[in-house]
Amino acid sequence: MEKYSGCILIPAYNEEKHISDLIQKIGGILPIIVVDDGSTDNTVKIATNAGTRVFRQEVNQGKGAALVRGFKEALRLGYDYVITLDADGQHDPAELYKFIDLYEKNKIDLIIGFRDFKQMPWVRRISNTMGTYAFSWAMGQKIQDNQSGYRLMSARLMDLVLDSSELGFHFEVEVIVRCLKAGYSLAWVPIRTIYADETSHIRPLQHLFHFSRMVLQTRKKMRS
Repeated sequence: MEKYSGCILIPAYNEEKHISDLIQKIGGILPIIVVDDGSTDNTVKIATNAGTRVFRQEVNQGKGAALVRGFKEALRLGYDYVITLDADGQHDPAELYKFIDLYEKNKIDLIIGFRDFKQMPWVRRISNTMGTYAFSWAMGQKIQDNQSGYRLMSARLMDLVLDSSELGFHFEVEVIVRCLKAGYSLAWVPIRTIYADETSHIRPLQHLFHFSRMVLQTRKKMRS
């Protein structure tokens, strides 16, 4: 199998139901780093037994904090890029080559997998559609999917966002802002829209508050 210069990064919080199956599906495509965000179940044990590198946050700090920890470890290990996948089974590892091939050809800093909102449960379809419109307005350009966690990030972009104070899901929105403000490259690939028995860790009202805050901050930054 051809060797690539990147790795897989999986932030995980209480994902004992899904983590083993995900790791098996990834197989040997790329090395895997799992950052456990203070899980209280068997996530760490299962991921470790599967042969992955596991780094643990002793206290749950949020997805953004887990990603930053993973970026630090990936940079320390000398990887040129990471591909992030959610641990709950919503991302199909069979689509990894879409990201890898595009990066290997063009060395793009941020590649985001965009979903078909029409295939989502209606509540998520509405929230994602409205969120995308709002964020596109703030950025001054079309953003196809600002919430997708299936993405590739280059080493220089990882390094750029290490000082972020956004510890939760909003971190992934900030990554897009920083990428474009820095003049780094952004591209998109279509991915499957998968919903099964996963448990969302998003708190709707809190998420709406912070997302609205970020939209207004982004609009201000992009106009300055």
